[in-house]
Amino acid sequence: VDKDALDTQVKDRKIQEAAEKARNEELANEMKQNDKIMCMLEERQKNYIRNINKAITEFQKNFQKPETRREFDLSDPQALKKDKPARLSDDDPRCTVSGLQKFMGEDLNYDERMKFQKEQLREWSLQQQRDWKNALADQKFADDLYDKNRIALDQKTMEQQRIEEENRRAVCAATKDFNRTQAAELAERKKLEKYQKMKDDMDEISSLLQGDLLSENPEQAVSSFGRHRVITDRWKGMNQDQLMAIRYSQQQQVLEKLRLKEEERQRDAEWDRQTIQVARAQLVLERHQQRQNRERRRALDNINAELSQEQKSKNIYLKKEAYSNFPTSQYYAQFNTTSR
Repeated sequence: VDKDALDTQVKDRKIQEAAEKARNEELANEMKQNDKIMCMLEERQKNYIRNINKAITEFQKNFQKPETRREFDLSDPQALKKDKPARLSDDDPRCTVSGLQKFMGEDLNYDERMKFQKEQLREWSLQQQRDWKNALADQKFADDLYDKNRIALDQKTMEQQRIEEENRRAVCAATKDFNRTQAAELAERKKLEKYQKMKDDMDEISSLLQGDLLSENPEQAVSSFGRHRVITDRWKGMNQDQLMAIRYSQQQQVLEKLRLKEEERQRDAEWDRQTIQVARAQLVLERHQQRQNRERRRALDNINAELSQEQKSKNIYLKKEAYSNFPTSQYYAQFNTTSR
């Protein structure tokens, strides 16, 4: 096992984790700063609209008074007090048909009817104000709920990232333990092979020293039944051909052992290659997960931006379109102000 390469991978992974953590913290700080800027811009827009409405009200109050209008004499609320009464009662003989002084809705109960109508309009105005306050309360509740949902979604995303980080750490720890176990097994196997080789060599040396190979004359050991047979108690040893055959057999054994060692070396190299491929695959998987996390974060930011834009548009529509037409006292004062 290439321990230096594994240590380098662990060090690189720690550097990547630190960089990713710093990048996530920077993104979180940037999101907080953007939220603060958004709140400041919304507050500035509210103040701007409030100042415009206040300026319009002041302008109408100072430069558009009812007394400055050309038709004020037709809508003067004090005109009836300044003029003589058109009739004394509903059955006044002066109220002829040609006089055009008595019409439906212009009887002497006009004051009571007007008072009732004003009271009714006042109730309507109060009801509109209550509806407006309820709408503002609902809007505030919806904004608070949206903020809570956004915070919950951010917390859920952070929890998911933390779980993925723990899973990656667990996988790295398992890989490290597996590599350590394989290294220990390889060292133990080499130790056993070395011990077996030494034992075989000692057995071979003992066999040669304790046998009859060096103690007898080969000519005396020749049997009368043929050269291919020997007398075992007189046999000194083998001739050169036999020794060459044995040496050839030993060379074959040596070549076989070398072949076995070469196969073992190739197996070890294949095992190392597979280990490196597993580490590379793990690194590719981590990079893929990082890209997915960045894409999910980018999609979440886009959704938050779209929701914020929709909320702004809705607020602007409510302030400029839905709740912009408020009746004033001048509007109610222009009805039923003449006697014809």
